[in-house]
Amino acid sequence: MKSNPNRLWIVVIALSWLFDFLFWKRTPGVNFAVYVVLCLAGGLYLLLGVEKTKPARGALWLLIPILFFAAVTFVRAEPMTSFLAHAMTLFLMGLLAITYLGGRWIWYGLWDYVAGFVKLGGNMLVKSLTFSADVRRERAESGAPARRSAWPVIRGLVIALPVVAVFASLLASADAVFQARLEDFLDLLNIDNLGEYIFRLSYILVGAYLLTGVFLHAATASKDEKLISEGKPIVSPFLGYIESVIVLGSVTLLFLLFVVIQFQYFFGGQANIHIDGYTYSEYARRGFGELVAVAFFSLALILGLGGAARRESDSQRRTFSGLSIGVVALVLVMLVSAYRRLVLYETAYGFSELRAYTHVFMIWLGLLLVATVVLEILRRERMFALAALVASIGFAATLPILNVDAFIVRHNVQRALDGNLASDQSRADSVDADQLDISYFIQLSPDALPPLVAAFRADDTPAPVRDALGAALACIRYRADEQPDMDWRSYHVSRWNETRLLEEIRPELEGYFIHKKKDAWFASVATPLRRDYNCLATFMD
Repeated sequence: MKSNPNRLWIVVIALSWLFDFLFWKRTPGVNFAVYVVLCLAGGLYLLLGVEKTKPARGALWLLIPILFFAAVTFVRAEPMTSFLAHAMTLFLMGLLAITYLGGRWIWYGLWDYVAGFVKLGGNMLVKSLTFSADVRRERAESGAPARRSAWPVIRGLVIALPVVAVFASLLASADAVFQARLEDFLDLLNIDNLGEYIFRLSYILVGAYLLTGVFLHAATASKDEKLISEGKPIVSPFLGYIESVIVLGSVTLLFLLFVVIQFQYFFGGQANIHIDGYTYSEYARRGFGELVAVAFFSLALILGLGGAARRESDSQRRTFSGLSIGVVALVLVMLVSAYRRLVLYETAYGFSELRAYTHVFMIWLGLLLVATVVLEILRRERMFALAALVASIGFAATLPILNVDAFIVRHNVQRALDGNLASDQSRADSVDADQLDISYFIQLSPDALPPLVAAFRADDTPAPVRDALGAALACIRYRADEQPDMDWRSYHVSRWNETRLLEEIRPELEGYFIHKKKDAWFASVATPLRRDYNCLATFMD
């Protein structure tokens, strides 16, 4: 790119302007995915077309999850799913810039990720300056004639603007006719938004500067020929074998004692819920978070001891691995316990977003624990970073595939149809609409609307349940009617589908009346069965 730097400047400035065009005062939607594709296209044009640097084959595999998560951002609207999709897209694009020429990200250790992103961040800040200096020096050394540059013109305009502004204000004060003409000219330029224009121009230039550093890093500093994890460890093992075995052995005994004592609670089911005075909800909730924390810290303990403990013989390695397997096996039993507690709680009170996240998280955490032990046995501990990356991608990808909010609606509606009451002491033989927390349905994202409409329209849905579902849909329609129309840059599949479905069922909701008291800050809906529901969203843990 040194031979033709103007192409680099044009591409990065164009991409930064497109960022402003796509995102300024716009709701996130398809604009993020469009910008990701534009950045990838611009980068490949500079690196392949201008610099003639081909990407490593391993680096190209990253394009698959990048494009997948970019697509998720305008397909799913559920908050955690959307956040993880945005975060994973940005992280993987950064990883692509780090390993563009080398493609050895599969072999990265944890320190390779840290060093790679630190180096990328540093080059984003300084690479543009050093690149400009290198271009000027090489041209001077080669004796090539200096190319015409637009920078002198830009600098002249920047200097001239305040000077002209001062003289214009003085002349306007001296002549009323000139002042009127000047005001007409400034009105034409909409000078009232000058502060906004300056701010937008500033972040466009800053964005172009940072993008230049990213592209230059990918072109010159992404070879990753030697990895930190392939050399000597940054911190040499300092803990003796006996000390590490005592730590692991003590933890193993503690976990074993806990599992033995609590075994009847782990697998006893609902029959043992009232043992020792615990209520249904107390049993399901008590210790759930702590058990998940134990699993997480056990993973950290095994990794920490694996790097700090000295193992000088095969027998010592086998003993250490055996204790690690024991810890993980017992932790997996605890994860099963936590999972069963969560299932019991959901049976009694239904699903929520947090409970759905936790379900998926525990599965991937358990798989990561198993992978950690396997890598310890195979003495491939540095591959833990890859296992953690796969688990993270798996967790983030499972949520949009599951479609969390639609999953919640389907299961909670089915739970109401099955007649399960949110009570410790009773069950219902008939369907009760009070089992449906429609206030929770109201706060769910547009992802929840298709199964909600399907349940409302189903012929086998009992009248009380249909009445409650209709109330939720009426409140959602009332909320949607208050929202402004979205520009194409904010187009979102889920929001578009919500608008379409709400318009389709509008005739079916004519019997539902939204009313709002004069001093109330939320509306209510009156249903055909003469029930009254608040259009006030509630949250569940």
